[in-house]
Amino acid sequence: MSAVKKIAVLTSGGDSQGMNAAVRAVVRSAIYHGIEVFGVQRGYQGLLNDDLRPMDLRSVGDIIQRGGTILQTARCKEFTTPEGQQRGADILRARGIDGLVVIGGDGSYQGANKLSKLGIKTMGIPGTIDNDIPYTDYTIGFDTAVGIVVDAINKIRDTMSSHERTSVVEVMGRHCGDIALYAGLASGAETIIVPEVPYDINEVAERMKHNFAKGKRHSIIVVAEGAGRGEDVANKLTELSGIEARVTVLGHIQRGGTPTAQDRILASRLGDFAVRQLIEGNSGKGCGVIDGELVTTDIDVVTSTKRPFNMEMYDLALRLSQ
Repeated sequence: MSAVKKIAVLTSGGDSQGMNAAVRAVVRSAIYHGIEVFGVQRGYQGLLNDDLRPMDLRSVGDIIQRGGTILQTARCKEFTTPEGQQRGADILRARGIDGLVVIGGDGSYQGANKLSKLGIKTMGIPGTIDNDIPYTDYTIGFDTAVGIVVDAINKIRDTMSSHERTSVVEVMGRHCGDIALYAGLASGAETIIVPEVPYDINEVAERMKHNFAKGKRHSIIVVAEGAGRGEDVANKLTELSGIEARVTVLGHIQRGGTPTAQDRILASRLGDFAVRQLIEGNSGKGCGVIDGELVTTDIDVVTSTKRPFNMEMYDLALRLSQ
């Protein structure tokens, strides 16, 4: 017998490609198991506005390939307060909803954790391009974002080669440098600058000069936004090396577009898994995939743990950049 009769699903924080695939999986899995399901519009703000709508199979038709989120998303300061959290729990109870699936990043997980402590069964699904949620190998949207960055760098490299310049590419990642790391390795960047690893701009400039002296006619440097502004890095490198550096800030283009097959599959697996966990009576858990296996971890642990940086991959990128 299911521990839940009615559930809701919301997307919160920054959007990521594959969120729609996750919403689709939650809705269709719930219906398959005979559970009513509601979509919360605009995240926790929509919850406090009591903006919940019944969802059926057709509600999530033709969305698996779409970026963004059909449920939309918004920031909500009120929900960070105990009063807002209590009101959110009361609204769910008044609707007869006893389970909630939250798709988002760290802040979204913290909101889910608060509701869980107020008696609402909750499950978190990692939806963020930053890949900064611990206890899962990948987050929904990360693979797509990395592919977008690699494609952009491929195009930028053509121009840099033609003009014998250095290109500094600034990518998203305030606290986590995974997009810069993975995209930099995949695109053959000479230097990858991330918030997790201290760097010396003088050493970067010397490496540039050394590579150009060996016959290279272009250089790609990938900078995660949390490690510094791309424009500042480019200006300093030009000053130190005498080699012209141009900056490209990719910005929100990294969060849009059609999700890759990998992100769609990950989202589908996690959406269904979250529903099945609620049916079994579990709550206050974050869903993830580790070594291909579906896992859950207490949200208390997830939100209090920093995701470890992959230094082995960083060192590999450095070795191959010669």
